[in-house]
Amino acid sequence: MSAAAPGATFIVLMLPFLAAMIAPWLTRRLGHNAAWLLALAPLAIFIHFLGFATDVADGGIVTGGFQWVPSYNVSFSWLIDGLSLTFALLISGIGTLIILYSGAYLMGNAQLGRFFSFMLLFMGAMLGVVISDSFLMLFVYWELTSITSFLLIGFDHTREASRRAAVQALVVTGGGGLALLAGLLVIWNITGVTQISLLLNYGDELRNSPFYLLALFLVLGGAFSKSAQFPLHFWLPNAMEAPTPVSAYLHSATMVKAGVYLLMRFNPVLGDTVWWETILPVFGGTTLIVGTLLAIRQTDLKLMLAYTTVSSLGLLVMLTGFGSEHAIAAAVLYLVAHSLFKGGLFMVAGLIDHEAGTRDVTKLGGLRKAMPITFVAAMAAAISMAGLPPFIGFLAKEEIYYALWATDPWSLAFVAVAVVGNGLMFVIGFAVAIKPFFGPAVKTPKPAHEGPALLWLGPLTLGLTALVAALVSPFTHRFISSPMASAVAGAAEEVTISVIPHMGPALILSIVTIIFGIIAYRMLDHLRAGMASLLAAIGWGPDRGFDQFISGLVRLSGGITRFIQPGRLDIYMTVTFLMIAAALIGPMAWYGEWPAMPVWPEDVQFHEFVVFAIVIIGLLAVIYARDRLTAIVSLGIQGFAVALIFMLFGAPDLSFTQFMVETLAVVILALVMTRLKLHASDHRPTAQKLADMSVAIACGVGFTLYLMAVTQQPFNTALSDFFSAYSKVVAHGTNVVNVIIVDFRGTDTLGEIAVVMVTGLAILSLIRIRTSRVKVADNDPDLPPAPDQTAEVR
Repeated sequence: MSAAAPGATFIVLMLPFLAAMIAPWLTRRLGHNAAWLLALAPLAIFIHFLGFATDVADGGIVTGGFQWVPSYNVSFSWLIDGLSLTFALLISGIGTLIILYSGAYLMGNAQLGRFFSFMLLFMGAMLGVVISDSFLMLFVYWELTSITSFLLIGFDHTREASRRAAVQALVVTGGGGLALLAGLLVIWNITGVTQISLLLNYGDELRNSPFYLLALFLVLGGAFSKSAQFPLHFWLPNAMEAPTPVSAYLHSATMVKAGVYLLMRFNPVLGDTVWWETILPVFGGTTLIVGTLLAIRQTDLKLMLAYTTVSSLGLLVMLTGFGSEHAIAAAVLYLVAHSLFKGGLFMVAGLIDHEAGTRDVTKLGGLRKAMPITFVAAMAAAISMAGLPPFIGFLAKEEIYYALWATDPWSLAFVAVAVVGNGLMFVIGFAVAIKPFFGPAVKTPKPAHEGPALLWLGPLTLGLTALVAALVSPFTHRFISSPMASAVAGAAEEVTISVIPHMGPALILSIVTIIFGIIAYRMLDHLRAGMASLLAAIGWGPDRGFDQFISGLVRLSGGITRFIQPGRLDIYMTVTFLMIAAALIGPMAWYGEWPAMPVWPEDVQFHEFVVFAIVIIGLLAVIYARDRLTAIVSLGIQGFAVALIFMLFGAPDLSFTQFMVETLAVVILALVMTRLKLHASDHRPTAQKLADMSVAIACGVGFTLYLMAVTQQPFNTALSDFFSAYSKVVAHGTNVVNVIIVDFRGTDTLGEIAVVMVTGLAILSLIRIRTSRVKVADNDPDLPPAPDQTAEVR
């Protein structure tokens, strides 16, 4: 493990965010051509990480960073190994093509600058996820991907469907992020480390911990929600409400694979257990089948591809769960292959929509001559998706079958799942690549023609990359597949598959998959109708369940709000004082530790008796007052008596403050009373008076007991000694109280003054608003009158 100079990598990690800041400004000046300059940011990132390829291929791990919060062992650090490097290259490489594609796709859009900014923020967040070594850094970037994807999915915020899809994605993935945070905290508690590079040495300790299952379920919650595993898959197809460049980037190299990345990253420490090797294959296999079946139902090109993304993510999770050497190699190869062919196919779908005006596969045909370059790019991606040679998708499919094949029932079940899933993805891949381009020409909403170079450059580049990666597979394995597989396995692994297939069961399964795919393709219309009927018969689904959950949550929140906040001030005050009384008396009653009763001193002076007499007189005056104004004025007697006590015991400053507070309180309350229409007498029913009296007595007794308990504790003079020693030396003041307020607690005092000022401004604004309303109402008799300022208060 080697350390990298933090400067360059830190700048690279910040580069997408810096580019996002200038993207709106740049777009206002250059229009869609700003894409060329903005694409330099991900291109620079790609080149930077490409520089680590040789070291990582030789088995090296590069770390770096700096301390963030040293007292809590929190760092801003990164880890570059085969896994993170592959993801970083995919994110930045495909990101470069997507930025260029976006410039042409959204040409003329008034919000193009905002779109570029969101896309670059999303890129930076995803890059941070895969490079992070620190737990906290991982979580921060993880949630940032949810927030930025919310902005991208809801980019067309004038459409309700876009807003719903954005909120749905944020709720599901954001909730999963909270589960991940809890899981990381549990892992931290078990191992005592906060960095992934250190955690890799604690696999046995984590697996043997009694909290292993808790950590596992929480981490899986974060991963499954992000990578759309059944039954949390519904948010991903709905995210197709986003513009096509978002869909292409989201599905190929970024957020949807964040969950897969997390599972691969934690495989060395959470894997190799019965739970891991059961949960992941079961959920992954189920997601694979569900995704492909739902894809068969669709006619929208983007939705067809979206559901196959769900199935591909399920396949990756299933392979990661198997955990064998070849299963990990298959997962690694398929992840790279999927990024290339799915990014290309989404860009093809967007290109068709952009130039023909529709994405409905039943309304497309004969575009091969009008869009020849797009057709070539589509076929290259489809061949790789179908797992046919000589593309990298073929290498992945061969390795999948080689890894899964065994004669036990468990393995055979998942072999069948893989064959059906791959066969149906074969169907969808060629349905997207063949049906729009072959057959008789169909009249489309827009006259179809080949798109500009920026639109077909991306899918053509990705298709060519998939071809070259397979043809030079030894080179690909040395720098990509083997280092990544080693990082996922936690030990050195070597991937050797080439375009020459495995002889034996794997080849037979590949042939079966192709035959099954061809038959299913020819029956696609019947299969689509059958799935539509089946889904209509089932009716309910997770997507509708999400709406029901949100609706129930809103109703529950409304009910709780109405119960807790019924709109009556007397209830709020009663509950508040009851809680205060319970907080004061409850702990003493629970632990049975009551303060000792005070002993009446023998040397009480006459003037001290007079103060106590004033207190009692004031108390009786409040109780027997016949109107509220008299009671308020009488209540001030208690405060004045306390001020006298402060004065008698040598605290004139405090006494003066108490006098001022009580005087202002009485004056302000008296002025308020004159503005309110009050009943002359208290007309509460007897039961309410008794209840209010009980609450008041409980609070009084509670505060009395609390003060008695506090004063009976040994006095700690640390603060007094500190202020006495440093008030003159440090703050240059002899009045300790004043020094504390204006110096040691100066910021706090400033905050209190600011609060009073803001409150005063708010009151002044309300008064002026009401005055203006009164004037307008006087001039316009059709307006409702302003509310009566002398409203009855009880």
